[in-house]
Amino acid sequence: MRLRVRELQVPGLPPELDGLRVAHLSDFHLGVPSRGVRAVEAAIDWVVTRRPDLVCITGDLLSRPQAEPRLRELMRPLEHPYVVLGNHDFARSRDPFSLPAGVEELERGTLLADTSVVTELRGRRVELGGVDPRSWLDQRPSDFPPSDADLRILLCHFPTVLDTVEPGRWQLILAGHLHAGQIVLPYGSGRLLLAHPRAPYTEGVYARDGTVMHVSAGLGTTFVPFRLFARPEATELVLRSV
Repeated sequence: MRLRVRELQVPGLPPELDGLRVAHLSDFHLGVPSRGVRAVEAAIDWVVTRRPDLVCITGDLLSRPQAEPRLRELMRPLEHPYVVLGNHDFARSRDPFSLPAGVEELERGTLLADTSVVTELRGRRVELGGVDPRSWLDQRPSDFPPSDADLRILLCHFPTVLDTVEPGRWQLILAGHLHAGQIVLPYGSGRLLLAHPRAPYTEGVYARDGTVMHVSAGLGTTFVPFRLFARPEATELVLRSV
């Protein structure tokens, strides 16, 4: 797996928040046999040692409800993570092995479901909002009121949220969902994604209308218990003023 530290230029980031470190994890898919379990364990251990300013997790924590105790055990060392759920947490997918397992609360941390919270870091106000995957899948917009926070971060499992947000409302979006393709074939100078060949945002950094988005390659798997040319990843984003 890959443990990556990545600098990210964020539009409008105040100088006081330059260098802010955000750990981004996604797509655990606990509950089905997979090498992804080891990747999740290694990723969380790494985040604990890094001690970032924020920990954000962007959905698909569980594929089966019986893994919830293990999820809570793994997350216990994390210092107040901010979390959204994904479609697999509610078994809203084509995966025949997925069962509904929506987490309703966290022992430590904040679960965001069409809600936002404001915290203070380095004397500046930071807003963290989160999209409920059920609202997204039912095509009900997740409306957030205007905010004057100094840094505004949106967590959404689905990367195409970048195409729908109001320009300038969020400076940073964190997403997951596509596992960097999970099963990928080298094709000429590029790559062919077998599961999502036309997906516009698969992994990495994208920008649009004053918003920058990081899409995590995720840690777990669906349908088949392995990845091919799509390494699992945990990322520490170091935010930089533009």
